[in-house]
Amino acid sequence: MMAGAKQTPGKKSAKDSRFTRINKWLHLWLGLASGIIVLIVCLTGCIWVFNEEITGLLEPETKIERQDKPVLKPSQLQHIAAGLYPDKVIGYAQYQQGRTINLVLRNPEETGRRGGGITLKLNPYTGELLKKEVRQKGETDFFRFILNGHRFLWLPFEIGRPVVNYGTLVFVVLLITGMIWWYPKKWSKSTVDKSFKIKWGASFKRVNLDLHNVLGFYSLLFLLAIALSGMVYGIQWYSEGVYWVTSGGEKLPEYNRRMQSDSLALNKFYTAEQAMDLAWNKVINNHPKSEGFYYVYPDLSKATSAIDITVYPTAGQFYNSQGYTFDRHTLAPLKREDVYSKSYASSDFGGKLRKMNYDIHVGSILGFPGKVLAFLATLIGGTLPVTGFLIWYGRKFKKKKVAKLAAPSEVPDVKVKPRVLRSKQEAESIHQF
Repeated sequence: MMAGAKQTPGKKSAKDSRFTRINKWLHLWLGLASGIIVLIVCLTGCIWVFNEEITGLLEPETKIERQDKPVLKPSQLQHIAAGLYPDKVIGYAQYQQGRTINLVLRNPEETGRRGGGITLKLNPYTGELLKKEVRQKGETDFFRFILNGHRFLWLPFEIGRPVVNYGTLVFVVLLITGMIWWYPKKWSKSTVDKSFKIKWGASFKRVNLDLHNVLGFYSLLFLLAIALSGMVYGIQWYSEGVYWVTSGGEKLPEYNRRMQSDSLALNKFYTAEQAMDLAWNKVINNHPKSEGFYYVYPDLSKATSAIDITVYPTAGQFYNSQGYTFDRHTLAPLKREDVYSKSYASSDFGGKLRKMNYDIHVGSILGFPGKVLAFLATLIGGTLPVTGFLIWYGRKFKKKKVAKLAAPSEVPDVKVKPRVLRSKQEAESIHQF
């Protein structure tokens, strides 16, 4: 076509029709290919959203009334653990106001969360042991089982993780193509009703179609936010690309929580217990009203192992957390370059968005109402593959049945006066059913 030439309506219509066919083809076949993945990831995700609240309800003994006095120091927790399990070493401690301290012990030769171990749930003020959980190597609790399904479909990690990651990317494409398919070509009362309302009194097929289209539209923005934030954890090129765009061209700093101590002068300045308590005091003095903490005890079998402490100023949220790392021999702060080492206020836009990523993913960025929205959105997301499959199945096998009934040898030669359709919308409606 020459520059400046006016496009004829016929050619424009043909292009629109081709685009529509491609969009529908992508939505259909990508949906059928990724349906099981989307179903599992969404349903496990909506369960995980309330893991803390459900755990609190199932374990009422772990609820501790907040008191106006300091919680136990790291060295005090070490003494309690050593008295109960002298053959174990402490991995980390986790605490949020109003709950017990979770002190995780492991065998000296094992590392990581999959190695099994013992979790002691202690009164943060008295050290009283209120509950303990013993887990063998490879054993998981209910919510860890749910999280494993959410992250890698209970498959071997190196297989299931990429499947979930790129299945989520396909889901983003499905949401976009579904929005394009949903968008009416012409707005009228009938199209508005069909696009925004569920006709509960209609046939099963019509209700199923409305559940797919209408609920899919209402949950679209929430599902996009959840899916796009989820891919940050699994697709490296996407994670780095998002940070590059949102930070104005900056490279994503490497996340390096397990930093090494600079000095190897064992016990020259501080013993391990003294260093842990002093580091703890420094952090608490900077954040006296913090609602929670997570600190990793240094591995005493490695002279280079450092002290790592993260504080959470707001209960139930992680975006404004701040991490500190100290040389365990000199207590010198070790400089970290990752986005989690900076305060939320001092971070640039890219850093703030990255710190908010988990809260966006689970909805807690909006507090408890946000978690409810995330739960409902992911629950709807889990139904979309089911309702979409039923739409495809009904149309495919209905056409085969109609074709069989309409075979020339079985249909009498009766002249039927053709019905004149009153509108294009009516024609499309009949085509759908």
